[in-house]
Parts: sequence; structure tokens; C-alpha cells
Amino acid sequence: MANVSQHRLSPPESAPDFCLQDSEGSTVCLSGFRGKRVVLYFYPKDNTPGCTSQACEYNEIYTKLKSLDVELLGVSPDSINSHKAFTSQFNLTFRLLSDPTKEVLKAYGAFGEKKNYGKVYEGVIRSSFIISPDGNIEAAFYNVKAKGNAQRVLDYLLAH
Repeated sequence: MANVSQHRLSPPESAPDFCLQDSEGSTVCLSGFRGKRVVLYFYPKDNTPGCTSQACEYNEIYTKLKSLDVELLGVSPDSINSHKAFTSQFNLTFRLLSDPTKEVLKAYGAFGEKKNYGKVYEGVIRSSFIISPDGNIEAAFYNVKAKGNAQRVLDYLLAH
């Protein structure tokens, strides 16, 4: 059993700061969004059915998020070039960040032991976080389903 001590974040813990590159090669730091809420979601892989539907659902609500002064960032271990192709293919209007070392995934408890058809392995744990304007975890959703995750996050934001 690897990663038995895997730490999951919960409110009101401080959100681990990070700087990662987006699909254009620009460096994006969480600390650069202080003063506004951020939806940060972690997903396993570009161009897979679940991750594509999740990204497209987030893209559909992105305008609504912006109207609420909320920034949206997606993170996976995929390369910058993979993100660039994924963003272009599906006309995604929000930023995808590349975490090839999985350091940020691990800091958020979004990488670790998973089970699929009885097999145990390590991988990305599909997770979403709402980070408050002061940089703390406002809400943490682990092991989310790809379909409906964006709406669930939007519903939370509208209610809080």
C-alpha cells in the first residue's frame, strides 16, 4: 500500500502555492490570483473521454465563473504541447497547467493510490478545489466523477 500517509486538504487549510506552465509556456502562479476565488481542478489525461467531457463542461460555465470573479485552472501531468493541442481541439478558453513532476498534484492530495477493477495503482485522483481570495481551501472535492463536476462546483459557488 503506497502513499498510506497521503494528506488530503480541507477547509480552511492554506492552499499550497505553486508556479506551473500553461499551454502557451507562460508561468502561472497561484499567488498571482490573491484577492479572487480560484477553481483548481486536477484531471488524469488530455484527450481521454472523461477528461474531455469534464474540460468541455468547465468551458461551458467559464463565462459564468468569470462573471462571479472566479478564475479557473485545470492541471494534469500532461506536457505543454499536449495541453496546447487539447485546448485547440476543443476550443477551451481557460488555462491548463502542466505538472509533469506531479509535485503540485501530490501537494493537493490529488495523486496517489487508486483502485480500478480490483487493481491497485498510483495515479491522478480527479479532484476539484475552490480557493478563497485569501489563499485558503474553501472547498475540496476528491474522487469526483468527470461528468457533472463543473456544475457541482458552480452550484457550490452560487450558494456560497
